[in-house]
Amino acid sequence: MMTTPASPRKSLFARLWRDRAGNFGLTTAILLPVAAATAGVAIDLNRMVQVRSVLQDAADSAVLSAANELAKNNNMSDEAALELARKFMKAQFYHVIPSAGDDTSDIPSDEDPLAGAVGNVERNSSSAGKTFDVTLSTSYTMPTNGMTGLLGWKEVTVGVTATAQATTESKNALSMYLVLDRSGSMAWNTSTVNAAQPTKCGNWQCTWQTTNYVLKIDALKLAVANLTTQLNTADPDNKYVRTAAVSYEAKMHTPIGFKWGTEHTMTYVQELIANGGTDSSGAMARAYSDIMKSSEDTAHKNKNGQIPSKFIVFMTDGDNNYSSADTKTKTTCENAKKDGIEIFTVAFMAPSKGRALLEYCATSNSHYYDAQDAAELVAAFKEIGDKAVQASTRLTN
Repeated sequence: MMTTPASPRKSLFARLWRDRAGNFGLTTAILLPVAAATAGVAIDLNRMVQVRSVLQDAADSAVLSAANELAKNNNMSDEAALELARKFMKAQFYHVIPSAGDDTSDIPSDEDPLAGAVGNVERNSSSAGKTFDVTLSTSYTMPTNGMTGLLGWKEVTVGVTATAQATTESKNALSMYLVLDRSGSMAWNTSTVNAAQPTKCGNWQCTWQTTNYVLKIDALKLAVANLTTQLNTADPDNKYVRTAAVSYEAKMHTPIGFKWGTEHTMTYVQELIANGGTDSSGAMARAYSDIMKSSEDTAHKNKNGQIPSKFIVFMTDGDNNYSSADTKTKTTCENAKKDGIEIFTVAFMAPSKGRALLEYCATSNSHYYDAQDAAELVAAFKEIGDKAVQASTRLTN
């Protein structure tokens, strides 16, 4: 029987099909665009997170500025306040994201992706004064890179909303809870010499003298005294400020609950003794629980007619002994910040792990302090007191 020879075209196709090198090239040609698109999505996702964070910060700053201006200028219209917020947000955003625009003052409104920000102002009056709530919502359309474009996504839009409140009240009610480390390392020396007594006995027989450094625990007591002085100066009649405190080492020690003024808190701190390990989780959980009780709001409403600003001051000089304590503390911090509590954190000559925990818990970078000696610790607590009593404007979302 005679067979018909294969056509040249079919023979060529068969050889290509059997050629493994050809298969590899074909597979590569198919997968390479997919891999490139996947990499493009990853890059754009990271960029989107960064842009949204910057946009949220800009919007927060903008509504704070507008609300504060309304409280100071009773003749300012709602639209003027919102226009101020838009301009402030635009300047803040483009300063951090320069690729979005170089000279922001020359961007026409029809080309400015932030120009469409919408907002509103709510005004309320009471016997204590006037309150202004400013809300601003905006979005930014971010172009994707060429690799993501292979999937057909040319751009992505991120949106944020920010709300702030300001009051014309002469005093701002506040509740502050101190969470203080009293672990064994707090008995160690600082690098600050005790000016009142610069030397001390070097041994039990006192046959030689050595430098007398300020102890960490004593520096903490002085720092808290400076903070309470700021609060007392702002509220000499104990009508607006309530404080509480809890100390911890490997366990939480019995706290002192909320009372008017600072005297009870200062007495509690002055009696602290340094010993034990470190576990901040229980103390932070107690502070969060106590400051969120409805009875705290009721106490202020009955005495000054306000809903108080709420603060936690969290301080440590070391690391938690267990990673689970870090995890629990972070969860408490996350919940507290979601509920509108401002958290100030102070690392006192602390190692990197302790500093990282406090940076995570702080409401913002400006709420975190890294004190490397006694003087810096005292200054940090004083500044926290200043910020707390001046906090008549606050974010509410």
